[in-house]
Amino acid sequence: MATTSKGLLSLAFVLLALPAPLAVMAGDPDILTDFIPPPGLGGAPIVTGEYFTFKGFRAALTAPAPQNLTVTKATMEEFPVLKGQGVSYALISYPPGSVNPPHTHPRASRLLLVIEGVLSVGFIDTANKLYAQDLVAGDMFIIPKGMVQWQYNAGTALAKTLSAFGSAAPGMVSMPVTLFGTGIDDAVLAKSFKTDVPTVQKLKAALTPPNK
Repeated sequence: MATTSKGLLSLAFVLLALPAPLAVMAGDPDILTDFIPPPGLGGAPIVTGEYFTFKGFRAALTAPAPQNLTVTKATMEEFPVLKGQGVSYALISYPPGSVNPPHTHPRASRLLLVIEGVLSVGFIDTANKLYAQDLVAGDMFIIPKGMVQWQYNAGTALAKTLSAFGSAAPGMVSMPVTLFGTGIDDAVLAKSFKTDVPTVQKLKAALTPPNK
């Protein structure tokens, strides 16, 4: 049991030290019009201000504190007019003790604004240097494109952030799930992280997504 615990702790530190990114970085293509209109129905569509309005954050801003970390996104999938505009947003609520595990956004830098509570944030650059900061409401933190990053609410009250991304589809690569939840061979992971196969299997059991 002690060996397994040490192995898990070692893996946690290795994950934070991995160079970013795990995926190829790319940017949004430029468009040759002011915006991309909605598909027309039998002719040119009628576009009004409603098409440029997103109301999806209303409920999230006034909802009771959630039990788990919750994310409300405004990417081009939820807000189609963003396609070609090179920007998107995410509103995240962090209950006490919750963490947004190490991950990357391969297509976008991130400008994170704390709008409620306190939050610990950080990222690691391609030289494996750690940049971490404790933020309070009103503080802003920039995370360059493709960097391994995380956010953690170590406090006793709810924290909320609003993040702007430099892409209409920033993408997300979760490092724990990508490494231990996608079927990479146990022996490969054990050798890569200098641990044993039982430790890898324990992590896989917790992180492998359920069959759909």
